Amino acid sequence: MPTLRIATWNINSVRLRAPLVVRFLEEYQPDILCLQETKCPPGQFPAAAFKQAGYPHIAENGFTGHHGVAVVSRHAFSQQSVRPFCNRNDGRHICVNPEGTQLFIHSLYVPAGGDEPDSTINPKFAHKLQFLDELKDWGQSLRSTANQHHILAGDLNIAPLEHDVWSHKQLLRVVSHTPEETSRMLDIMQTCRFHDPVRAHCPEPEKLYSWWSYRARDWERADKGRRLDHIWVPDDMSGLCRATSIIREARGWDRPSDHAPVILDLDVPI
Repeated sequence: MPTLRIATWNINSVRLRAPLVVRFLEEYQPDILCLQETKCPPGQFPAAAFKQAGYPHIAENGFTGHHGVAVVSRHAFSQQSVRPFCNRNDGRHICVNPEGTQLFIHSLYVPAGGDEPDSTINPKFAHKLQFLDELKDWGQSLRSTANQHHILAGDLNIAPLEHDVWSHKQLLRVVSHTPEETSRMLDIMQTCRFHDPVRAHCPEPEKLYSWWSYRARDWERADKGRRLDHIWVPDDMSGLCRATSIIREARGWDRPSDHAPVILDLDVPI
């Protein structure tokens, strides 16, 4: 059974950081890279650089100024699609089906939710909770689709477990780790029968992060991170997950994203 390397990365402006994407592609050789927060209007995606690096197949759902998702791939797509959430077509989802597989890979960007974890006074937080509720309903419909294996990869903007943040106690009232968010995310995983291979291969209580704030003078030394970026596979594919990694060193590259790439090596059912 062939192995497919799937990666996800919130790149925080794909045009600004195209050289970093090329470096990642060359050094880590993913078959498929899901990108989020591309901040790239339609028609301005830096496709030429990625095609030159050996990734000629690109699907994008761009959005001016913020949001935006894409998939960069060695492999052609049999089909691709976009789904709007919360009645907004704001560049938060794209799906591709690599030729010759039953895999449907979704690059997903969940709303950050603003600063105040109170949906009655913060519309951004209300939007995030609505998005998660809709994601649960949609995820259940994916589960029931015959002969299709759906993989969700992206910046889900939630660190669900105690050891997915540098301080569980101090972040309980901080957006991305509040009980309202984490309970929803864990419910989605359970109800929709998704498996978290990164945590399975690196179980708690080991700390595990994929995001470090730009605000820290020395992010590496402070190490106040959160695990916001995820790759989920259907429960019945958990035995096909061979290896996972978070490429922490990319956070220290020149002019980096505040997120690090996440990688999954998956045996692919044909």
